[in-house]
Amino acid sequence: MGRWETRLRKGVVDLAVMAAIGNGESYGYGIVERLKGHAGLELTESTVYPVLTRLEHEGLLATRSEVSPLGPRRRYYRLTAAGRLRFREMAEGFQVLSRSLSNVIEGAK
Repeated sequence: MGRWETRLRKGVVDLAVMAAIGNGESYGYGIVERLKGHAGLELTESTVYPVLTRLEHEGLLATRSEVSPLGPRRRYYRLTAAGRLRFREMAEGFQVLSRSLSNVIEGAK
């Protein structure tokens, strides 16, 4: 992956993580697995967990802990009301930007 692709991905990590949680709660590794099947969004746990912690501190995520049958307790994350609002704003902004950039790219061909 080139440097420009890395910079582009860094700009959309929060949106991708929030989208992965958007339909309900999930634990960190579940988010990694959910994104793994989408080209360009293959994020590692070392990328996802700091984002989850930051979004929780910003009040955009709520958590609960549950005993895991496979090991240590799992923290499940879900969007708060503020998180759902922020996600909608980010998604709309990204979609507008994506359409505009696609139009510019098509015009340059």
